[in-house]
Amino acid sequence: MTKWAFNMALFREYIGNYMKTKLTYRADFWVEVVADLMFSATNLIFIFIVFQHTPALGNWSEAEVVFVYGYFMIPYGIFGTFVNLWNFSERYIVKGEMDRILTRPAHSLVQIMLENVDPPSLIGSFVGLAIMGSAWTTLGLPFHWYDPLVLFVMTIGSVLIYFGMYTSLASISFYSDAPTGIVPLMFNIQNYGRYPIQIYNKGIRFLLTWVLPFAFVGVYPASFFLGRHGDLGMSLLTPVVGIVVGAFGLWVWNRGVHRYRGAGS
Repeated sequence: MTKWAFNMALFREYIGNYMKTKLTYRADFWVEVVADLMFSATNLIFIFIVFQHTPALGNWSEAEVVFVYGYFMIPYGIFGTFVNLWNFSERYIVKGEMDRILTRPAHSLVQIMLENVDPPSLIGSFVGLAIMGSAWTTLGLPFHWYDPLVLFVMTIGSVLIYFGMYTSLASISFYSDAPTGIVPLMFNIQNYGRYPIQIYNKGIRFLLTWVLPFAFVGVYPASFFLGRHGDLGMSLLTPVVGIVVGAFGLWVWNRGVHRYRGAGS
């Protein structure tokens, strides 16, 4: 059996166990779903409130900003479903569960991702797709045969950026198990990617494009579909940046695992 087939078999087993657990405690599942929907609704309402006080954000209309937010939700929902590393340091380093992970046949990162899979987060992706579709209609954008394929490729690139960034942050725990507070900071920074990059000053634009490339999880790929804001070059860089950042995150993780010497080290 190939590694890919083995990992897929593990994924089916973990999803099966997850569903059995949630069928036993169904209220927990729906609480998670409602919480995610409320979070998305709050962010969307904030955009509407902003446009109650201004006719445009930079030269972006309300429908265009909503379109970008809809795209932003798609890769974020996928990332939240399959790459749930928020409590990695506390659970796997401080409590010593990383020792157990390293005795399993699957790659350590794959094993941790499977243990923390969170299907309710995927609902956010479908909501984002609906928001994007609604804004698409409002803006009267043309629909081309290749748009679904482009959306798929862009989404994969954006997910890889999330993967690389947060895997790199989680890997810091291999070097220091002390809380750093970086993850909440990074979570706040990533939200800048759901707004037009042009409204920021040059320093922030550079930061969000080349240092912490969260502009590629929202505004750049979404602008591919927006005629007058289309930045084709930056949009098409999304999968490339995703591969580079994702590969870097995996490299940092593997380096951290090799350094890890067990609980108490």
